[in-house]
Amino acid sequence: MKKWEHYEHTADVGIRGYGESLEEAFKNAAIALFEIMVNTEKVVRREEREIEVFGEDLEDLLYSFLEELLVLHDIEGLVFSNFEVRIERADKGYLLKAKAYGEPLSRNHEPRSEVKAITYHEMEIKRLEDGTWMVQLVQDI
Repeated sequence: MKKWEHYEHTADVGIRGYGESLEEAFKNAAIALFEIMVNTEKVVRREEREIEVFGEDLEDLLYSFLEELLVLHDIEGLVFSNFEVRIERADKGYLLKAKAYGEPLSRNHEPRSEVKAITYHEMEIKRLEDGTWMVQLVQDI
């Protein structure tokens, strides 16, 4: 099973994350996000950031998770290549707790495109016929 993919969109880039669980699909979407920006295979686990976000529904949760990662990238200059994700139901929604592992951006990471924003455009979260999960959305680049 593929973990993630990019797909063509008019001026932006769509990402899809797949997983045996919803958490794995979110994790793989995060990897796909950073693959737009850098070669994640060259990112070393030197720093760890803890993330906690709330979403009223799963779409809001996915948006908030990826937005928080993008904020860490923009403010601290970090790129990430590995994630631990836990999702649980919360009062009136969902709570995501994650650990993101990476390091400061450098030329060694083979910088690519800049992601300007996370969007709800073409966002979809669903369980596929084989029981795996797929999450997708379009990034503004």
